[in-house]
Amino acid sequence: QVQLVESGGGTVQAGGSLRLSCERSGGTLFNYGLGWFRQAPGKEREFVAGNSWGGGRTHYAGAVKGRFTFSANTENTVYLQMNNLKPEDTAVYYCAARFKSCSSYNYGCYADSAQYGNWGQGTQVTVSS
Repeated sequence: QVQLVESGGGTVQAGGSLRLSCERSGGTLFNYGLGWFRQAPGKEREFVAGNSWGGGRTHYAGAVKGRFTFSANTENTVYLQMNNLKPEDTAVYYCAARFKSCSSYNYGCYADSAQYGNWGQGTQVTVSS
């Protein structure tokens, strides 16, 4: 069974950095891209960043733009570099595979969690003030 496994979470002080990894294991998984989402206690899951394979656009949520960077080593492993972390970034971070093709400028498509599957188990990020 194909799995996406996140790692790299932890506890840092405000202003610090973390790099999350998402690695695919267990076989091939056709998808149009991978996405990072997060869920804070008592809040709904929200989009953080997502890409498209083959040179497509990478989108970021406004709250993280300029601080977080999505990158891919291969289609098996993607990263989320998080700099200048803030307490409001505290959440469980998940990666997932997108099974819908989105046009490059359609942010709403990238950010729609319903277009994703094979969710990982999540990794906790805690930012202290």
